[in-house]
Amino acid sequence: MSSADLANSIGRDLPYLRRYARALTGSQSAGDNYAAATLEAILTDRSILDGEEDTRLGLFRAFHAIWQSSGQPVAEADLSVREQRAQQHLSKLTPNSREALLLRTIEDLRNDQIARVMQIDEAEAAQLVQIALDEMSEAVCGKIMVIEDEMIIAMDLKGIAQALGHEVTGVARTHTAAIELAAKDRPDLILADIQLADGSSGVEAVNELLQKLGDVPVIFITAFPERLLTGDRPEPAFLISKPYSEEQVRSAVSQAMFFASTEGMEA
Repeated sequence: MSSADLANSIGRDLPYLRRYARALTGSQSAGDNYAAATLEAILTDRSILDGEEDTRLGLFRAFHAIWQSSGQPVAEADLSVREQRAQQHLSKLTPNSREALLLRTIEDLRNDQIARVMQIDEAEAAQLVQIALDEMSEAVCGKIMVIEDEMIIAMDLKGIAQALGHEVTGVARTHTAAIELAAKDRPDLILADIQLADGSSGVEAVNELLQKLGDVPVIFITAFPERLLTGDRPEPAFLISKPYSEEQVRSAVSQAMFFASTEGMEA
């Protein structure tokens, strides 16, 4: 592959590496630092990508080599109090399980691809995914608000959340309804589409809610992920593309709740 083709390929896949790194670290700044370090390593030694025809997998594999060799995943000085608590929780998980889970559910890699990225065998990759799901789903329960204008999808998301043991405070189909619902019952987590029934913006609704509620985790579920993966502004740690799978939603909800661990949740 020529240098120009490689640059184009990496540029295409970089937003998804940044998404993965943010979800893994719980911090946009920390995640972006790891993504930048990965690019610097590749620029210094292009042979890092040798042996992998899929540039995306090579990029993720290079990231993991840095992640595994860096010692402490994130310097606590760079994290908020909530993010520091999250890292303390993460230290209790089975090593490598959360990485495998994110690659499977957020990045939609197959178990054999996860194995190539993490340099483990396929059976171990599958086992790590299941271990992470089990450990994180048992960590915390809380209240979830759904902002979604398509009622069938909204009911599906509600059912998935309830099956995990969470309480769903309600479903809002518009910006105004979301503000009113949150005022009645403060959520611990928000599941939101970015385009709502009356043409209003789910992103704007979430931003207003966060101003009122403070530090509440948000999972965006959208058919237009590229609108939020621009690098021009703060981006969500959890972004799921439609059509989604139940496994993706379960993973994101469990991890977002796990990271939040805010007051009001049942330990």
